[in-house]
Amino acid sequence: MTASTLHASTLTYLDHAASSPQRPEVTAVMAELAGLPGNPSATHAAGRRVRARVEEAREELAAAIGAHPTEIVFTSGGTEADNLAVLGAHAECVAQGAPVVTTPVEHAAVARAVAHLAGRGIPVHEAALDEGGQVDRAAWEEALCGAGPATLRGAGPAAASALATVAWVQNETGVAQGVPALAEVARRHGAVVHSDAVQAIGHVPVDFAASGLDLLSLAGHKVGGPQGVGALVVRRGVRLAPIGFGGGQEARVRSGTVPVALVAGLAAAVRVAVEELADEGERVRGLRDEMEARVLALDPGIRVTGAGAPRASHIAHLTIEGCRSEDLLFLLDAQGVCVSGGSACSAGVTRPSPVLLAMGHGEAEAESVLRVSLGWSSTPEDVERLVAVLPEVVERARAAARV
Repeated sequence: MTASTLHASTLTYLDHAASSPQRPEVTAVMAELAGLPGNPSATHAAGRRVRARVEEAREELAAAIGAHPTEIVFTSGGTEADNLAVLGAHAECVAQGAPVVTTPVEHAAVARAVAHLAGRGIPVHEAALDEGGQVDRAAWEEALCGAGPATLRGAGPAAASALATVAWVQNETGVAQGVPALAEVARRHGAVVHSDAVQAIGHVPVDFAASGLDLLSLAGHKVGGPQGVGALVVRRGVRLAPIGFGGGQEARVRSGTVPVALVAGLAAAVRVAVEELADEGERVRGLRDEMEARVLALDPGIRVTGAGAPRASHIAHLTIEGCRSEDLLFLLDAQGVCVSGGSACSAGVTRPSPVLLAMGHGEAEAESVLRVSLGWSSTPEDVERLVAVLPEVVERARAAARV
């Protein structure tokens, strides 16, 4: 690498799972609303006008994911939605002291909310994964059996026997879970069921009404929407306790002035992503599969995590023998290639990937990971650039690891 290549002016962006560039359709919608005055909670004409746009966004988002508009609670993003789901549901609609059933590979927003409950003495049961990264069905059922006797659902105000939570698509590996089947088992055992679908929306088919879920979290910026906005989908009849206090603008469980342009941008992004899922998913999968095949051919020490499991189309998770993630990221960044070493929410933290460890990999492998993620703006040229620079990057990273 020469000095000139260390300061590449053109970026190759392959980190869509962290945040995807904003779609033109979203920018247009938000620009239209940017100058409108009024608080959606105000009763005057300006307030009513922007309130109408909020409700239009609620209807648009609900239609895209198979939900009812009254089930949409707008939040500041996926992290808040996850916290509201885990903490709010456990406080309000689960039997006092009832356990949480989860997996060892949840997003930090879920994992740390669950850890908070554990710190207060709430039992936590983790269902093991198989070697491909999917939740073991028998282990899931066993964890639910350990949660206690089933409670009849839908028969009066009976409290649920547990809170069960599972990510629809794992945010590092892209491995997809069979959420409807897992939800059916959980509901049979009387649990209230949540899924973090932040990496699923727009990448795998998601129908909330058909999923069997009680709660579903999503975010806008993973599919080309604005940052700073998301939603929690709450099945009608499911009760939540607020985790923050104020005016209760969103269904009395989430307070704060609803950001009109942001929720409109969120709805537009999800609608477009879902509408284009069939064609765009095939295109992105083709780019990812080509990239994986070419990268594997470069070096026998490169492996794809979860290659034999069902995966979302946009994520490739690689382990590169003899390298450290931080060295790979630094060297690729110097070449203008933007990827990650795992979840962006753990960026800057150098430690073995807990996802790989949970899948049975050793610490050396778990410290040598790259997540390459594509999206609506990805091109064949992006793949070409990564493949072109990777051999020298790997060589230099291995040399650095030996020092």
